[in-house]
Amino acid sequence: MTTPEGVPAVPVRVCAVAGLARELREELGLDVAALPEPPRLLRVQDQSTTRPGRPGTFRRLHLIHLLAVPREVRAAFPAVELDAEDGTRVVWVPLAEAAGLHLYPAAGPVLLDAAGPDVLLPPLTDLTYAWR
Repeated sequence: MTTPEGVPAVPVRVCAVAGLARELREELGLDVAALPEPPRLLRVQDQSTTRPGRPGTFRRLHLIHLLAVPREVRAAFPAVELDAEDGTRVVWVPLAEAAGLHLYPAAGPVLLDAAGPDVLLPPLTDLTYAWR
């Protein structure tokens, strides 16, 4: 499969799971292939914002997944991200509690919604998201 410009393309769901697997391996030492069910892409959110104290536009494409991670697997995770220079803590909260948090990306309100055919969330912009 290629884009109209002839660039090789892979469907976003395939890329998303491969990228997620790599990030979870780097950050938590988690092998997603060992989970009881594969990760599920819930939502996609485009971001184009400015960041306080930084020049230019900050662009990201957020791919929000749901994973079933057994309690015994979570218990073995490190307390901080393995690849974070700032010692970012790993915190587990129930999904219903996470849905009420001010999350980045701004996915909290839709975490409890079943993903339908439209996985796109409204874009994250300076008008819709406030950095804290």
